[in-house]
Amino acid sequence: MHVFTYGSLMFPAVWERVVRGRYRSVPAMLPGYARYAVEGETYPGMVQQSDSAVNGVLYFDVDDADLLTLDVFEGSEYRREQVRVSIADDQVEVAQTYLFMVQERLSDRDWDPQAFRMESFLSAYCPDRS
Repeated sequence: MHVFTYGSLMFPAVWERVVRGRYRSVPAMLPGYARYAVEGETYPGMVQQSDSAVNGVLYFDVDDADLLTLDVFEGSEYRREQVRVSIADDQVEVAQTYLFMVQERLSDRDWDPQAFRMESFLSAYCPDRS
């Protein structure tokens, strides 16, 4: 199953700490959704919003074991849903993504991947598995 990521999991350092497998990935865009900062957190939440689009990363053929690991990693504030994402040359792929379910925790600020505090996030949410 393909997985569209739009927050911390877009970054290889986070993705590789969460999943076991190695997956091909490409930049992708999801129309009809918006990504916002979650109050008090370094990660974002994504919700449906018809006039927006979210850029992210599409991982191909994620196995069932890693998909279950991603479900646990995302936790109860997210729900996995099927979406249609665009990749190069207007190709569309069906993928799974995680929508944020606790909208009152979302700020009115867009989440900026350039401002992502990687080391802080890794130490808080992705301890080294070695």
